[in-house]
Amino acid sequence: QVQLVESGGGLVQPGGSLRLSCAASGRIFGIKSMAWYRQAPGKQRERVAQISSGSSTVYADDVQGRFTISRGNAKNTMYLQMDSLKPEDTAVYYCYMELLAPARDDYWGQGTQVTVSS
Repeated sequence: QVQLVESGGGLVQPGGSLRLSCAASGRIFGIKSMAWYRQAPGKQRERVAQISSGSSTVYADDVQGRFTISRGNAKNTMYLQMDSLKPEDTAVYYCYMELLAPARDDYWGQGTQVTVSS
């Protein structure tokens, strides 16, 4: 069984910063990619940023240059540094992992709320 746990969400003023963390545990022997998604009220879940096993990254257009995705020294950890936050960044942020071994599968965290408001 694999579990993903996010942390670091909260309330921040426009222009502020937050750092989200994701810790994965369980039977993990090979990761294809990890990513952050978000879902705002009344909207579909969307991918914010992705990092591959080779550390290549992809960002959504509206966060490019403001958000930075990274993997931790503990390889089953992932971060999202969010700077210059805007009210439209308000959403529940989810950690996602695409697993290769011991079996191909994908997993989601429970989500962490990020609210950008003055």
